Amino acid sequence: MAAPTMDGELESVSLVDLAVSRLTRDILSGKSDPGERLVEEQLTRRLGISRAPLREALRLLAQQGLVEHVPRRGVRVATLSDRDVRELYELRDVLERFAVRAGIPVARESDLAGLRATLQAMREATRAGDRMAVAESHRAFHVALVALAGNRQLSAVYGSILVKLQLYMAINLRREAEAAQPSDGVHRHERLFEAVAGGDPEEVLAVLSGHGARSYLD
Repeated sequence: MAAPTMDGELESVSLVDLAVSRLTRDILSGKSDPGERLVEEQLTRRLGISRAPLREALRLLAQQGLVEHVPRRGVRVATLSDRDVRELYELRDVLERFAVRAGIPVARESDLAGLRATLQAMREATRAGDRMAVAESHRAFHVALVALAGNRQLSAVYGSILVKLQLYMAINLRREAEAAQPSDGVHRHERLFEAVAGGDPEEVLAVLSGHGARSYLD
């Protein structure tokens, strides 16, 4: 009797993963806007799943900061006020500047491996026109930058801020794609990498100050 239960559990988990993946792509690609209501009946039909895995998927997405449960109104794509977004970006900037001063110059050349890998992933995603992968590589680059400080608590706090901002970072990247060349984002991060590799924290901070993380949010 145990095997059918295990198969059912695995099937349920795979459906949850599928729903999380599909809904994440819809939200971060712009198919669903901040504040848009997510109707269970419509989602179960579109995804071809029952309510149980859908609700678990929505719970996981809420933990990631992509959706929010509104009392008596159901679930909607997460929203932040203009002030919330501004304050989160300001806090992100403070943590990045602290990490730069604490982690640069790096002790070993091999410490730059994480930045190199995310930069290469960014190039490949840009060539492929995969906006989701581009957004993820941008996020991963800055996570690797902060990790140079070698402070696990700093990285954890920084990661929690990026979770809250990921929807708005994706919006920013979409607007950038409409107003600039696809390679512009790669070039910005290449300049930042070169500054990090150069080992001068003040130069890195100067490049960061002109990085344009919020250029298209206004």
